[in-house]
Amino acid sequence: MIRATFERAQRIDGATSPIIVTNEDHVDAIDADLDRRHDVTLIIEPVGRNTAPAVAVAAYEAMRGGSDPLLLVLPSDHVITDELAFSAAVSAAAAQAAEGYLATFGINPDKAETGYGYISVGDAIAPSVHRVVEFREKPDAQTAAQYLASGTYLWNSGMFLFKASTFLNELHEFASDIADGAEHAWNKASRERNRVVLNHRIFSTVRGESIDYAVMEKTANAAVVPTDPGWSDVGSWASLWEIADKDEHGNILVGDVIDVDVSGSYIAAGDRLIAIVGVEDIIVVDTPDALLVISRDRAQDVKQIVDRLDADNRPELEARPSEHG
Repeated sequence: MIRATFERAQRIDGATSPIIVTNEDHVDAIDADLDRRHDVTLIIEPVGRNTAPAVAVAAYEAMRGGSDPLLLVLPSDHVITDELAFSAAVSAAAAQAAEGYLATFGINPDKAETGYGYISVGDAIAPSVHRVVEFREKPDAQTAAQYLASGTYLWNSGMFLFKASTFLNELHEFASDIADGAEHAWNKASRERNRVVLNHRIFSTVRGESIDYAVMEKTANAAVVPTDPGWSDVGSWASLWEIADKDEHGNILVGDVIDVDVSGSYIAAGDRLIAIVGVEDIIVVDTPDALLVISRDRAQDVKQIVDRLDADNRPELEARPSEHG
């Protein structure tokens, strides 16, 4: 998916050398996958601090030579099937970003999704570009249905376009501690070939915050481009089920699975057989230390399990390699 995101970005008119922000566990694999055929800068985070600090260090790096480019911020876990629509949305946003707006991309919703944040759309400021009235958190089912029916809300895609200096100025305005900490960690980074290794001691003290909370919800210059590029945020098992190839019963079966009268489900076996009979629209994921069973329409609620694991200090919260991601 990182390669797909990289290649999609490179096909946009005016694209230049990408900056990839990642961690030390993934950097070698990313470097090898891109095969060093391109001029890529890899910024290595010693610890995760969410998107605002990550984009801040990328912005400082982008401005290192004295330039002030537009930054197209793309998470690597998104699927986009209509690249022409995506490129058109980027073009529409670029003109406004060059004028000082912080643009985001709002996805036209086709269902009352509770797993995404929403954007309330305001007046048009240019063709295909609108002011943002407000950002809304992930809603409950009833509220999501109201958003869908109103026709004035879009899904928040988590993709952005803005000038590097515009973002940093707004970050200094609304979260100066993040801006200063990220700059300090970047200034003290070590460099080798195409890698920028942020200072561990400094970056670990930076407050973690998302772009939405730190800047986008506070700025008076937020703009949104409504688009429908065949987008999916593969952030849940249900969204993975939606985009993957299914059998004639609408199932995705991974590993050693025996199914009887099962439909609309994602079943992923680990090191043992999973036998499942007479169910529909569920997700089962078996890993060495835990078994997840959840209704597909409640897939986003797995975060409640994560919260419980965290509160109970359970070892299962720690990520372990598995064939399922």
